[in-house]
Amino acid sequence: MSPVAENNKWVKVGQKGIGPGPRSSHAMTVVGNKVYFFGGELKPTIPIDNDLCLKPTIPIDNDLCVFDLDTQEWSIASVTGDAPFPCFGVCMVTIGSTIYVYGGRDASRQYNGLYSYDTLTNEWKMLSPAGEGLLGRSYHSMVADDRKIYVFGGVSANGRLNTLDAYDVIDGKWVQYPSAGDACKGRGAPGLAIVEGKIWVLFGFDGNELGDIHCFDLASGVWTAVETSGDIPEARSVFPAVSCGKYVVIYGGEEEPHELMHMGAGKFSEDVYKLDTETLVWEKVKLVDEAKEAKPSPRGWCGFAVGVKDGREGLLVHGGNCPSNERLDDLVFFGF
Repeated sequence: MSPVAENNKWVKVGQKGIGPGPRSSHAMTVVGNKVYFFGGELKPTIPIDNDLCLKPTIPIDNDLCVFDLDTQEWSIASVTGDAPFPCFGVCMVTIGSTIYVYGGRDASRQYNGLYSYDTLTNEWKMLSPAGEGLLGRSYHSMVADDRKIYVFGGVSANGRLNTLDAYDVIDGKWVQYPSAGDACKGRGAPGLAIVEGKIWVLFGFDGNELGDIHCFDLASGVWTAVETSGDIPEARSVFPAVSCGKYVVIYGGEEEPHELMHMGAGKFSEDVYKLDTETLVWEKVKLVDEAKEAKPSPRGWCGFAVGVKDGREGLLVHGGNCPSNERLDDLVFFGF
């Protein structure tokens, strides 16, 4: 049994059965009480066998690993259809009972397009090939509302991007929004959140860790460079960022890159911050329980999603890279 989730407290989630194993640069999302995983790497630029949550010692093809938050058990779903190829630096989101996976690349810099996975029928579908409607990329960021999937930034074959696009799941078409402009540099692995009709872009990496914030109003089509106050976090990239009411909550991330860049482990954070999007004030969250066994180690490049544990909403984090450059395989929960 895992400890009961509380506000501002980390809980290590128990796991039964064969899980995804150590990895970084992977994606995860939640549908109901189930957590789904896809992609990632065991070592820099070596993708894990495509199939969602594949443990390297088990030669299973096209398997999707699913974690039940109630029973804490892993299972393998039978899938059909056209699945994405093995990749890392990939994103996935949920609308209703359907999961959407976009981007990510393999070691030869081939990029995945946009795919859907229906959790009711267990079927994969290719919706939009890479390069058709949207430039292929990895280490982008992605969020969704009840109709559109929003994609910002990332790293393409042409360099780092600062564009915002959306895929309308009803119309089946890509929509391109106005340019963020020179003030918002092209970047990989920024935080991205949607709060009350506005898209928030936080930090990221352009060869250096970035500390700026930009906001796009979907109604007016206007970008704004945002100045904040309070406990402002250090510049960072490859970190979880999610919305909770009027707040954007972030955790961890890489504050300084390693001299070997992606091949090494830089300086990682272990702190949680929240930004009030109305007052634009940051707060460093004081944890209820600072016990060493409960608080996760500093990390970045991890999978993350918002989920519900013990009736409480919070941030789920899996795996990632740590200061020793070893990939992690724990699953932790931070209650909002």
